[in-house]
Amino acid sequence: MVVLSKQAIDHFSLITPTFFPGVPLIDLSKPDSKNLLVKACEEFGFFKVINHGVPTEFITNLETEAIKFFSSPLSKKEKAGPPSPFGYGSKSIGQNGDIGWVEYLLLTTNPEFNYQRFASIFGENPEIFRSAVNEYVSAVKSMACEILGLLSDGLKIQQRNVFSKLLMDEQSDSVFRMNHYPPCQGVDGRDLIGFGEHTDPQIISVLRSNNTSGLQISLRDGHWISVPPDQDSFFINVGDSLQVMTNGRFKSVRHRVVTNSSKSRVSMIYFGGPPLSEKIAPLPSLMKGEEDSLYREFTWFEYKRSAHKSRLADNRLVLFEKIAAS
Repeated sequence: MVVLSKQAIDHFSLITPTFFPGVPLIDLSKPDSKNLLVKACEEFGFFKVINHGVPTEFITNLETEAIKFFSSPLSKKEKAGPPSPFGYGSKSIGQNGDIGWVEYLLLTTNPEFNYQRFASIFGENPEIFRSAVNEYVSAVKSMACEILGLLSDGLKIQQRNVFSKLLMDEQSDSVFRMNHYPPCQGVDGRDLIGFGEHTDPQIISVLRSNNTSGLQISLRDGHWISVPPDQDSFFINVGDSLQVMTNGRFKSVRHRVVTNSSKSRVSMIYFGGPPLSEKIAPLPSLMKGEEDSLYREFTWFEYKRSAHKSRLADNRLVLFEKIAAS
């Protein structure tokens, strides 16, 4: 257990919201899943899936490797950093002053990525770690693409792969992140910020964590609610890019993570992104009658560059709304 100074606690502290049992739970094997997925994306921008098809073995193997990595001495972990853009980082999130009670490993989803910089932890040939990451990412990517296909079906879009093809593209700018939140004791019933509030800029995010609480999402009315942990399911976030492609029909979910006072939290997130050159704009097939586009067209590279210049809590999309652009 880690005990912080009062000054540090004041910097990280939040009032703890209550658990919210109403997170949409969607069984991907059921015929009505496509309509339930659309409803969840419209109302929450967030949901939980079961019967997802990701082998338990892949989940267990990668979690074992993640725990092994984060349990290593700091001097060894730092040899895998700093993230530039991939590698190990601690507390500092991005380049604009955001910090959290977290250490992390940011990786590309390219299976050819050279893992030799992790040799100090996993030995001279970190093949077991590389294999665990690649197997897990491949399975989770397939699930994400199936969810995006079901969303296309639910939206009655003729081209079923209109979203998923962006993840399947060889130039897809997807990333994979493993976070570790060490236990940390707050005071006066307040939690400490592990990862500050934000939305994900990509198309879709697939999250899985161990059985430790910490994830919170913001509802439409601005109230924060705690999401009960579930190590056997996956949580899905709508990203900013999917919000734009649906012209605001789907909402990217604002979320954050707080620390647990007694247990470590380990999470693994696949961020499904389009190629850097991909143009992001509302799909014409989803525009109703004389409905106006809420967003101007931009490339993923433009949006990613803008996001990197912003703070975590900023509303990044406001700069790309047509009103702001006019």
